[in-house]
Amino acid sequence: MKENIKVLIIDDEIDLCYFVQKNLMRNGLFDVIFATNGEDGIKLAGDELPDIILLDLFMPDMPGEDVAACLQENAATANIPILYVTALVAEDDMADNKESKIGNNYILPKPVRTKKLIEMIVKVLRESSSS
Repeated sequence: MKENIKVLIIDDEIDLCYFVQKNLMRNGLFDVIFATNGEDGIKLAGDELPDIILLDLFMPDMPGEDVAACLQENAATANIPILYVTALVAEDDMADNKESKIGNNYILPKPVRTKKLIEMIVKVLRESSSS
């Protein structure tokens, strides 16, 4: 039997973390853990080695880009794909159906719909495993 996809959420909005965790775990395909600040997220990523990280760009303690840079500098976490989930990009900004990216990381606008989030997680994991 295939293992669940392990997802790490790093976002300072605890309510968002909680609801995304519950919604993803509902279908039984995901194990979800979360951290509510960048420093804890970096440590948790190293300890848990998730399959994918959902990362907010705007957090008070450490911007998402800095968290991503720290993760990519660590050999243990360097190859974990990152999906930015942020309010800094609106759905209208992505209306032409081309996903926006920062570097090699996809961006998904908040508020996030569970179905779209699952589709993006699967897409990012598929693309990261083929490269």
